Amino acid sequence: MLQPLRAEFNQTKFSPERYAALVEHLCERTRARIEFRICETPVFLPQALLEEMADAGRVLTHQLIDNPEYMRLSDGAIPERYRLGNDNPRPNFMTVDFGVVRGEDGLLRPKLVELQAFPSVFGYQDLLARSYREVYGLDPSLSGYLDGHTEASYWELLRRTIVGSHDPRHVVLLEVDPEGQKTLPDFHVYEDRLSIATVDIAKVKQEGRRLFYQRDGEWIAIKRIFNRTIVDELERRGIVPGFDYRDELDVEWAGHPNWYFRISKFSIPHLHHPSVPTAVFLDDWFAGRGRDRLPESREEILLKPLYSFAGKGIQFAPTDAELAAIPEADRSLYLLQERVHFEPLIETPFGMTQAEVRIMYVWPDDEPAMRPLISLVRLGRGLMMGVDHNRNQEWVGGSAALVPKQL
Repeated sequence: MLQPLRAEFNQTKFSPERYAALVEHLCERTRARIEFRICETPVFLPQALLEEMADAGRVLTHQLIDNPEYMRLSDGAIPERYRLGNDNPRPNFMTVDFGVVRGEDGLLRPKLVELQAFPSVFGYQDLLARSYREVYGLDPSLSGYLDGHTEASYWELLRRTIVGSHDPRHVVLLEVDPEGQKTLPDFHVYEDRLSIATVDIAKVKQEGRRLFYQRDGEWIAIKRIFNRTIVDELERRGIVPGFDYRDELDVEWAGHPNWYFRISKFSIPHLHHPSVPTAVFLDDWFAGRGRDRLPESREEILLKPLYSFAGKGIQFAPTDAELAAIPEADRSLYLLQERVHFEPLIETPFGMTQAEVRIMYVWPDDEPAMRPLISLVRLGRGLMMGVDHNRNQEWVGGSAALVPKQL
């Protein structure tokens, strides 16, 4: 896309040595070894396409949060043992993933893959976009920011969303075994830019309504939590948090945990928009509801668990036997969804490659509207676009969109 930028990069900007320098640069700046695959190339996207995605993501989010009936239904999606009080009336973070498809009119269009009211790698993604420009010597006017942001305004909005009005010493990024997470490089960026601590959820101490974390032998009160904990990982690994989610706690949340359940794959059947593929809950499908809306060919259908991350558990073309094997009591936790066929768009030395674009939003407590900040792009040539699903390939993986300012 966006010739001559694509051809110029492939022919004159890229070299294996520069790619190695890019990886080394990112590892050095994040103080960590990056475990997921960094794509060799940024993606040059038209501003109009990114704006169409950003606008669609806003519309979809408001279809949900402005709908009292949906909010009532989504309340039932929160497991009782993880139902936290002091609910925030808005999600502080939203991510909306789109595949780029070719419409019947021949034009490129966004198609929703999924959406999640949960923070993504805002810290790392900003660094990645700027590193592509710096290491490859690209035009400095190429911007990775959305909505007219600059590096300064980007980090000011993140600071207001994550830290709020608090002393950063009393704000923590909370995660399960953070040192063992592939997103550790992202955590280190926040530590350096926002001066907050990264804390293991199992090592938090609760005293009455207050939470504390330990640094250099001192127990420090936690007043605001940047929540990066995924509950299904707690369950899968049998990890016990240092507090009970159901207790009334004197702490603010940047990314209230309830929103992880309220807006997720669970939301897709409730959305109505040209970008949204048909989706039906598995228990409804067995009851005969919505079957006629799905494609007739099973090859055009995906089975998705509602609460998983990084594409875990997604199954292509599920058979009747595979669907029937899911216990009846669990079928409401799965979704049958029309498959999105990505258009190969990115010219690489290994052939045309597909792109999935994530629009990343923040909604500070003191802002009237959700703001798109940056995008994340995954390149792949397989069935799945996640970085875990395109191993042992080149010119695939996590990338960043760069947009010429004049377009």
